[in-house]
Amino acid sequence: MYHKTLPYRIFSLFNHVFLTVLAILCLLPLYHLLMVSLSASAPANAGLVTFWPIGFTFEAYAKTFDNANFLSSLWVSVQRTVIGTALALVVNTIAAYALSKESHVFRARNLYLWYFVVTMLFSGGLIPSYILILKLGLMNTLMALILPGLVGVFNIILLMNFFRTVPKDLEEAAFIDGAGQFRTFLSVYLPVSLPVVATVSLFMMVGHWNSYFDGIIYIRDSEKLPLATFMQTIIVQADMSKLDPAAVASLSQRTIRASQIFISALPILLVYPFLQRYFVTGIVVGAVKE
Repeated sequence: MYHKTLPYRIFSLFNHVFLTVLAILCLLPLYHLLMVSLSASAPANAGLVTFWPIGFTFEAYAKTFDNANFLSSLWVSVQRTVIGTALALVVNTIAAYALSKESHVFRARNLYLWYFVVTMLFSGGLIPSYILILKLGLMNTLMALILPGLVGVFNIILLMNFFRTVPKDLEEAAFIDGAGQFRTFLSVYLPVSLPVVATVSLFMMVGHWNSYFDGIIYIRDSEKLPLATFMQTIIVQADMSKLDPAAVASLSQRTIRASQIFISALPILLVYPFLQRYFVTGIVVGAVKE
């Protein structure tokens, strides 16, 4: 067998070593950030912390969770991610199911498909988008962060191509049993398409959780800022004007910032392993299920 040959074993060993080193290099910055957040303020501010905490303490996390602005931003991001992902899954899966049909079944399929694809090539621009949100009365609301990105054409294409690989025999059997299109979609297509649904869900969750620019544009009150916007404001811009005066002194410390960055990255890091087993199958949209 080819996997027992010496060249293959050498390649496999090199591949494992390379990927292990790459994984370590990716994890080291996050690990260093954790060590800084667990260190005392003086050695952290002096840059003495490397890969082991100096003056081990949970004070940074205690101050972080005492910060009302941080907790409110965290809650806004949780709401945005959960609600936004759920709504987007409903809209995108239904659209992908309809577009996965052949032209003789859905006569306007090509027209609608190009209607979606054109939006990947051209956009209305930032100013028209802002005016639209303003005129709809969505400024400074959670829906201003969710609705503009509700339809993801790339995700629809992934779902559509995966739906097209579902054996037609399953659909025909459902129709014979009296199921309609919607029942077939729920009972046949979604269960067998769990890998791509999980993959698209991961894309959506990461996108919502990490998005900060729309919060800068559409949100005016500091207590309604999503977590990514909150972090970008106090760390990248070093702008403390949106924060409570009592929190400014704490937020200026390196350990506090490190703890906040680590906490903001932790939810996605915890969710990702549960969806990882679906990721490869879902992204290979041409896989054959028969």
